[in-house]
Amino acid sequence: MKKLLTVLLSLMMILAVAGCSKKEEPAPVEPEPQNEPAPTTEATVMTYADYDALPADGSASVIIEAYVQGAQSYYEGAATLYLQDKDGAYLVYNGKMAEEDYAKLVDSTDYSAGWTGLANGTKVHVEGVKSEWSGEIEITDATVTLVEGGDKWLAEATDVTSYMATDATAGYMNQKVKFTDLTVAAQKDGEGKDVAFLYNWDGSGEPGADLYFNCEKDGLTYSFVVESYLCYDGSDAYEAVEALQVGQTVDLEGFLYWYNGAQPHITSVTVK
Repeated sequence: MKKLLTVLLSLMMILAVAGCSKKEEPAPVEPEPQNEPAPTTEATVMTYADYDALPADGSASVIIEAYVQGAQSYYEGAATLYLQDKDGAYLVYNGKMAEEDYAKLVDSTDYSAGWTGLANGTKVHVEGVKSEWSGEIEITDATVTLVEGGDKWLAEATDVTSYMATDATAGYMNQKVKFTDLTVAAQKDGEGKDVAFLYNWDGSGEPGADLYFNCEKDGLTYSFVVESYLCYDGSDAYEAVEALQVGQTVDLEGFLYWYNGAQPHITSVTVK
């Protein structure tokens, strides 16, 4: 009996020791979620070469900074602007812009005084989409803001007379350009008479409409327009075209707009 009790006690001690030697594994603890900062992207301003390399099919977003050379119009919170830097030029079409900022681009916003939208070279920041319309490369769906503390710069007009009959003209699209020693060519008005200019492209307009006129150079004829939103009725350029006569020699200055070919928006006319 004593022997049996001894065996039982020994067995109980072995079990107790085994139970004590087994450690319970702690339950896994889920790590507390960390509030990681959202990734940030810094807007990178493109060079003109970067911009020029992008497709103009509306798929490419652009960010540029350049200097306002021409303020063509402002309507319902949107501005159409000719911009340029030392490497190239841009047209912003209906870019959203504060009216008080637009007023800082030009020396006057008084249309009744013979508005000419030649700007003062203010630097602006533009974000939008590169697009194309009838050959004109432009920035659409854009927002335009002034560059705080930005410098000012006005481009000198580039003489592109020698390129008028070549494809090289397109390389100056939207730039401030000039044409020299052109001869005013006749057009037919609605009555079949030879005239130096037309109100609207087909002569259907009245004073205050866009002015269309043709000039010849080396046997070729080219079309020009005084865009009434850029040079309003009563401006020097508008009145100079209204006074043109067929056969006169003129120098022209303006912006190289494109509509199925070069169709410069003229801001200055000098009769020689």
